[in-house]
Amino acid sequence: MSQTKKTKITLDMTVLDIVSQYRETEIVFKQYDEPAGECVCCNALFDTLAAMADKYHIDVQRIMNDLENVISSGK
Repeated sequence: MSQTKKTKITLDMTVLDIVSQYRETEIVFKQYDEPAGECVCCNALFDTLAAMADKYHIDVQRIMNDLENVISSGK
């Protein structure tokens, strides 16, 4: 029997929810500042992850993977 990986991050969580619960994810959001053309944490803090990805034309699956990877690595 294989276990499926439990996702800690959901699309309806806000950027603030994610960063406050998983402080290490701030670095992931910072990586998206340049493509977004502004500070994501400054300007989308209260947006859901889905809305933030849509706003900045970011592949939502990619950012979710990046967030999960940084949480899993404990960095």
